[in-house]
Amino acid sequence: MEKRQYAKHDVHLSLVGFGGILVTDETTEESSRRVSIAIDRGVNYFDVAPTYGNAEEMLGPALEPYRNDVFLACKTNIRHAEGAEKEFRQSLANLRTDHFDLYQIHGIETEEEVDQVLAPDGALGFFRKLQERGDIRFIGFSAHNEDAALRLLKSFDFDSVLFPINWATWHAGGVGQRIVETAEERETAVLALKALALRRWNATEERSWNKSWYRPVDTYEEAEQGLRFTLSRPVVATVSPGNLEHFEWMCDAAERFTPLSESEEQEIEKLATSAEPIFSRTVTAI
Repeated sequence: MEKRQYAKHDVHLSLVGFGGILVTDETTEESSRRVSIAIDRGVNYFDVAPTYGNAEEMLGPALEPYRNDVFLACKTNIRHAEGAEKEFRQSLANLRTDHFDLYQIHGIETEEEVDQVLAPDGALGFFRKLQERGDIRFIGFSAHNEDAALRLLKSFDFDSVLFPINWATWHAGGVGQRIVETAEERETAVLALKALALRRWNATEERSWNKSWYRPVDTYEEAEQGLRFTLSRPVVATVSPGNLEHFEWMCDAAERFTPLSESEEQEIEKLATSAEPIFSRTVTAI
């Protein structure tokens, strides 16, 4: 699988990242099998968070044999320095490691959260101390709200931003382009979320994909189209949804990836005119 450079750093990540929800509520044996599949496919980027159920506890033992050869990203949704270290230490223990390659402020949604993170007693100051101590290599954040993300992105030299880069949110929702442009200006890596998202679940709809809060694609062809759109933007990698089928489709598509042609870009933009994006300028929260 192709690997792309992580911004200005001498680090290269696989086009597809292993989303930690892939091992949530799986057995120890199945978790190890899924991690082994990822390693065999050339995946070296793994992303997890304490809020993903028991994903940390499942991923830690499964990833331990490969830890020195992979890029491990974790997150916290604690906005203040007080209390953040306890969660950080628990995540280290769960994941059986002594450091994280990337530690991220998780799920920024509001301007108030940005204020909290940037305050003297905020999480960002704690992250900087972790980096100085060598407990983390890089500092990043994830977000769904573009305005809040842009403000945070312009307030500090983050190494990366994890954000939805999806054909429907881009064209129909008007979300994503400003993040990509600002990140390029600041030499910040863009890591993508929701490449395989279609829309939100309807209230009466049977949720056939049990590990996605949104309605993902149903076929390999749809997955390939979504992945190609995302990887045709200047992003480093895109994190998979939680179902194994989607992860394997993404790996298949990444292995034969070619950028979208101009005519294909036009077709997707036309398709987006009838799309129901999971995020837009006016609808940002889950």
